[in-house]
Amino acid sequence: MSKSQNRKVAIAVDLSDESAYAVRWAVANYLRPDDSVILLHVQPTNVLYGADWGAMEQSIDTSDDESKERLEKSFDTLTSNKAADLAKPILDAGIPLKIHIVKDHDMKERICLEVERLGVNVVIMGSRGFGAAKKAEKARLGSKKAKWKRM
Repeated sequence: MSKSQNRKVAIAVDLSDESAYAVRWAVANYLRPDDSVILLHVQPTNVLYGADWGAMEQSIDTSDDESKERLEKSFDTLTSNKAADLAKPILDAGIPLKIHIVKDHDMKERICLEVERLGVNVVIMGSRGFGAAKKAEKARLGSKKAKWKRM
């Protein structure tokens, strides 16, 4: 790809804080004004469990189809709103953006399929908080804990 061609960049998001950081990082460090960005989110097919929101209240009645449909529409609206919030830094930078939300039970597999189908050049995604810093932090906590026990 020559420099004159526009890059097609997908930012895979799960609507978490790590995803928001990945978007801000991409705007500050990677994206160019002539890039075309796709904010890619795979929404779980089970609406009773969302990315960072955890399990929803068990008191929600999902026994009839109408209740399930209302719950799913509510979850779809919440997902769209959170995706739009995540997209704000890209829009503020004046970079062309498309929000692409699909539903699937296997989010990892679906991201790969969508990336291939959409023909993107690069994929950016957050770490979900399990990066090296988190592992190192846990290791330090563990060693401190052991040290305190010995005292």
